[in-house]
Amino acid sequence: MKKSISASCIVYPALLLVLASGCRSMRSTALEQPLPVPSGFPEHSIKQESKSASWKDFYLDKDLALLVETALSHNQDIRMGLQRILIAEAQSIRARAARLPTLSAAASAAADKYGDYTMTGVGNYDTNLSQNIDEDQKVTNPALDFFLGLRSSWELDIWGKIKAQRKSAKANYLAGVEAQRWFRTQVVAQVAERYYELMALDNQLEIISQNIALQQKAVDIAEVQMAGGRTTILAIKQFQAQVLHSESIAAETRQQIRATENELNVLLGRFPQDIPRRGNILAYTPSAYFRFGDPASVLAGRADIRQAELELAASKADVTAARKAFFPSLTLNAYAGYNAFKAPLLFSPRSLASGILGGLTGPVFNQKELKTRFAIADASQQTAFFNYQKKVIQGYTEIHTQMQSIDQFREAYTSKEEEVTTLNDAMGSANELYVGGYINYLEVVTVQRNILEAQMEQVRLKHKLIDANIGLYRALGGG
Repeated sequence: MKKSISASCIVYPALLLVLASGCRSMRSTALEQPLPVPSGFPEHSIKQESKSASWKDFYLDKDLALLVETALSHNQDIRMGLQRILIAEAQSIRARAARLPTLSAAASAAADKYGDYTMTGVGNYDTNLSQNIDEDQKVTNPALDFFLGLRSSWELDIWGKIKAQRKSAKANYLAGVEAQRWFRTQVVAQVAERYYELMALDNQLEIISQNIALQQKAVDIAEVQMAGGRTTILAIKQFQAQVLHSESIAAETRQQIRATENELNVLLGRFPQDIPRRGNILAYTPSAYFRFGDPASVLAGRADIRQAELELAASKADVTAARKAFFPSLTLNAYAGYNAFKAPLLFSPRSLASGILGGLTGPVFNQKELKTRFAIADASQQTAFFNYQKKVIQGYTEIHTQMQSIDQFREAYTSKEEEVTTLNDAMGSANELYVGGYINYLEVVTVQRNILEAQMEQVRLKHKLIDANIGLYRALGGG
């Protein structure tokens, strides 16, 4: 007996020492210091506002607003994202429930035929010969066991492992919510981009049609002049070739319109159909209603950065949980109910029974597996930190780029607008000079080509300016 006690006094503390040393050896890699965010944005010509606007304040076109609302309600990726949020929410609830004891209703029946030369057999035989028991208390062979009652199990979170798991699940859920917000911002921006792209293509098609009419008029003039002997068939062919070239551009533009409409319909979660729109993109004035402040606070408003920050918090909690897994866990098991070895006696008051068992268990032979899990959690934490840092840098850079784009495209558009006005004046003069015989047809063709290219470029630059405004609104976090 003394040897047994002595051995237990040595073995048990040794096991605890092994478990504790295994946990102490696990140290997570220290995270780097995050790069400091610049204190301000570069100089730009955009008016700064201190309040934020929703997408309804930014996208004032009624047709566009209707399309955005349709996309937010029916876009399939948004709807799938909502389901992912529900999954993350359920996982968070499950993690919270892990701290509570389980309680289950249980009903069981068992039979055990024992041999005469077994410990149970000898004990039951001797029991049945006792004068201290009645007939109902005699054990049958096979021995039966009936139970009807409640069983409970509860792992006490003495080290905080379950708390860390709960914290991780909650952070992942909140990160999923932010991811959904960011994706909604992307969808709104994509709908606006496709909408204004359609408007730009409409304007380009209208410009091409007007030029075709002018070019056809030049063909008619050349034919009249040839009938009077004032020009040759070569001039007519040149003007006709110009018309055919413009018609091919018109056909290509119509195809681009149809393809863009189809892309927009996919974003809206519906099959191809016409997209209602009206207005001239050249008459559209981009909104300058933006939210600004110091870069750190502006970037904190971006949902993708908040998502990365929450994912980093979740990874830190995962490292804590992985480290606490090396400690032994304390579990309490309890039961209460009716328990008897004869069915007719099961519901007798004398069959009421209850019990409780506390157990301390810890990993011994699966230490390598736990160390591997810890290494994975530690590497995931480093990855989450780098991703967070990347999102901050990317966010600041996007805002910087879009600010500069707005300034540059606005300047380029102003110059192109003046160029188109100048070429329109030149076109009128060229037609008069050609009819009067002062210039040849090649000069007229050149002016026609130049004005077509300038007008198309004017529309393209206006579209780029609008896109830059949309890009800045998105870079600032959207509404």
